[in-house]
Amino acid sequence: LAVTKSPVSENMASLLRELLRRFEVCVISGGTFSQFKLQLVDRLAAGPELLTRLHIMPTSGTRYLRFEDGEWRVQYSQDLTDDTKERIVAALDECAKQLGYWETSPHGEIIEDRGSQITFSALGQLALADAKYAWDPDGGKKQALRNAVAAQLPDLEVRAGGTTSIDVTNAGIDKAYGMRKLMQLTGASAAEILFFGDKLEAGGNDHAVIGTGIDCIAVRDPSDTAVAVEAIVKVTPS
Repeated sequence: LAVTKSPVSENMASLLRELLRRFEVCVISGGTFSQFKLQLVDRLAAGPELLTRLHIMPTSGTRYLRFEDGEWRVQYSQDLTDDTKERIVAALDECAKQLGYWETSPHGEIIEDRGSQITFSALGQLALADAKYAWDPDGGKKQALRNAVAAQLPDLEVRAGGTTSIDVTNAGIDKAYGMRKLMQLTGASAAEILFFGDKLEAGGNDHAVIGTGIDCIAVRDPSDTAVAVEAIVKVTPS
């Protein structure tokens, strides 16, 4: 929907408003709810009627929020225990330093406690997009770090997340889990859902959704998404 950590464009916001007039829309990502607010919700300029049709799943589907009675309310949250958080932080710190991936002058936090997810951001949470894209263009660094951390935390879910990030959650929590919970809590079937993902390939953080039976569309970037959404809007009456 947007370049890493950046707000959605006005064009994307407009397309999403049109999409919400026609369908229920769920957005699932590794970011926190506050990040969703900044990047997406506040940019939509949508009223309550549309917001009630928007489903928000932050931190890789470990949390789910709906707009009810004028406010965003948590439907569930798979929070990590304090002991588990300590183990995750220790493993991320140790493995990143062993591999030479620990940034000594980061832009923002490197390891962030998101409640239901711990996220490692190699250059810091506030690093510029260009620097992030240049850090690991082929994904090799993220995969090496992911594998090293997963070996230390076999009882947890460890994923290569965003451009420079590794996400760790309770076991069995991924975007497929989020989609199954969405179906369970809304009554929607797999045949009624269309999933957009930019990492649907094996090893990508969207890949697990394929196993749910939901139809998936691979997109590379926000411009790809915009083209697909615009096509859907044009052929679907509001």
